[in-house]
Amino acid sequence: MTRTRRSVLFSPGDRPDMLRKASGSGADVVVFDLEDAVAPSRKDDAREAVADALNRIDRDHDHDRDPGPDSGADPEVLVRVTPDEWDTDLDAVLAGGPSPDGVMLPKTSAAADVEALARGLDERSEEGEGVEGSDRGRRTPVVALIESAQGVLNAPAIADSAPVDAVCFGAEDLAADLGAERSPEGTEVLYARERVVLAAAGAGIDAIDTVFTAIGETDRLREGTAFARGLGYDGKMAIHPAQVPVINEAFTPDADRIEWARRVLNARNEADAEERGVFRVDGEMVDAPLIAQAERVVTLARAAEEDRAGSDRTGSDDA
Repeated sequence: MTRTRRSVLFSPGDRPDMLRKASGSGADVVVFDLEDAVAPSRKDDAREAVADALNRIDRDHDHDRDPGPDSGADPEVLVRVTPDEWDTDLDAVLAGGPSPDGVMLPKTSAAADVEALARGLDERSEEGEGVEGSDRGRRTPVVALIESAQGVLNAPAIADSAPVDAVCFGAEDLAADLGAERSPEGTEVLYARERVVLAAAGAGIDAIDTVFTAIGETDRLREGTAFARGLGYDGKMAIHPAQVPVINEAFTPDADRIEWARRVLNARNEADAEERGVFRVDGEMVDAPLIAQAERVVTLARAAEEDRAGSDRTGSDDA
């Protein structure tokens, strides 16, 4: 099944309790963070805790355990490495144990950054470490976090780099790099936000929107997430589990949209059977871009159904 990345939740690598809870948050993706969330003096503790968390997840899968109280499908698990210490991070996290589904590289400023990390992952994969690879080849998937002026300017090349299967936009670090003042509207980073999603679309990969730092302001989070969805983003990063349901809901199509998508795909199947190249749905000519939209809507709807199924299982277990 195609993975969805509506919500991408960060969990501090030096907090074993939070690492344990992250997989049950309902997020589509959880990121075990070895970078900004960890003080320099606690990096070694965090590496050990993340390796232990990956081992625990692997054991849970082996025993078919429920990953958490609010989750449907198992989340994708990434590790965010430290840009200038990723060798040490990978040695500690990947040595002899289970691997994450991919690696997030923060502060990506050029395609060369990704390729250097990819070579390090390839070397470890050849030594029996690392993961199987992604749809873009047999290399460990890399999620590139673009959060600097140079990174935004190089976004198309970064997104097109072979190991990259998603890009994330980081507004806070970008604003600091620009010397810009953050505003509620985000006008100062709008061009960059659009450039990153355009680069992702051009490369055919996922685009994940920036974090929303005001944890308690749910209405603003909902509005900002809806705006990101309208720009073409596939998901949004979260810094607190309470943000996950809001983000998931915003990226989940409503009933009318789902019904439209199913009509389009049913009509497509009928047209294929009759060898017709074009067809209409609700009086509108349907072409390849609309079919792709319909397929995406159905994929998101299935992810939402899995979320509900996970909650239903938990409810019956607690009864």
